[in-house]
Amino acid sequence: MENFKMVAKTFFGFEEILVKELQQLGAQDVEIGTRAVSFKGDKGFMYKANLSLRTALKILKPIYQFRAFNDQSLYKGIQGIDWSKYLNASQTFVIDTTIHSDNFKHSQFVSQKAKDAIVDQFREKFGQRPSIDKDFPDLRINIHIDRDQCTVSLDTSGASLHHRGYRSATNIAPINEVLAAGMLLLSGWDGSSDFLDPMCGSGTILAEAAMIACNIPANINRKEFAFEKWNDWDNDLFDQIIDSLMKRTKEFHYKIIGYDKAPSAVNKAKDNIVNANLEDYVTISQANFFDTQKETVGPLHMVFNPPYGERLDIDLERFYRELGDTLKNNYPNTNAWFITANLEALKFVGLRPSRKIKLFNGSLEARLVKYEMYEGSKRTKFNPRD
Repeated sequence: MENFKMVAKTFFGFEEILVKELQQLGAQDVEIGTRAVSFKGDKGFMYKANLSLRTALKILKPIYQFRAFNDQSLYKGIQGIDWSKYLNASQTFVIDTTIHSDNFKHSQFVSQKAKDAIVDQFREKFGQRPSIDKDFPDLRINIHIDRDQCTVSLDTSGASLHHRGYRSATNIAPINEVLAAGMLLLSGWDGSSDFLDPMCGSGTILAEAAMIACNIPANINRKEFAFEKWNDWDNDLFDQIIDSLMKRTKEFHYKIIGYDKAPSAVNKAKDNIVNANLEDYVTISQANFFDTQKETVGPLHMVFNPPYGERLDIDLERFYRELGDTLKNNYPNTNAWFITANLEALKFVGLRPSRKIKLFNGSLEARLVKYEMYEGSKRTKFNPRD
């Protein structure tokens, strides 16, 4: 099978982790971009990347590039592709467009013009045309215009890859699965200690932490990928890829624990963990983090998404002060990481973060912060007496 270029899209701040993921999977010619990483691989690798990558939102397969200055050159460029290689007249398609160009103002206009070019080509050749289906298309086409450079790609993934397939129940302010996985990887989580999410909500960080610890492919529970509707879909190859990935899973010998103070969140989180077939690795119980203390021996790795003022009604100053006090007094020998979009609130924690990483939680600029809680005081760690 021949290699071809692909582009994996991701969130701001995750590009370097995505490069590492791709290299570990065996991608070739990996190149970092902004919110994207390009690479080469064959059809089997395209299947493997969609199944495995934790920090990719989508994987595109570019098929044509041309210069587009106006709607005529756009139409002509799209007609330069032989669409019968990818689609027949009885099938359906949809076009997603992103533009960074002075030549085109509206993505909807570009999608419409490209659609006209495709259906006109089918009418001229076959006397009939494929139709549009925005929800369940046979082919999802991606158009990206950067100034006058137009790239046409096939979307290999379909729905965003954060739709892992295990989360049926969401509660207030759920965290995106790709964001959760990226935070975990940035935090250095690799399954070599106990883990705690003290405000686990619907259990997303717990599920992603368990899959990383056991090297379970991120999208193993997903119902479908766009490439399954393509003309060259190879079911046997796909099954082989799944088998080889599942052979690389590993045992996990520590605890993954989740707390939430809301009984409804605890129940939903438990359901999602069962959906993901991870109940052997994850324990969830109802508890207010501020009333807890460290229950495990040895180092503890903590990653969480505390509620934030834009989405939930809380007294921010008091909340962050209690958070800092709980970490300081009750959680020795712990690396605690959390994300917050409220940069002002961090000053109430009363501890100095050892790392601050800029990310986005949805459209909100956020920071992933790390607090290192030592066994005893920091001074004792570095200046042992006796």
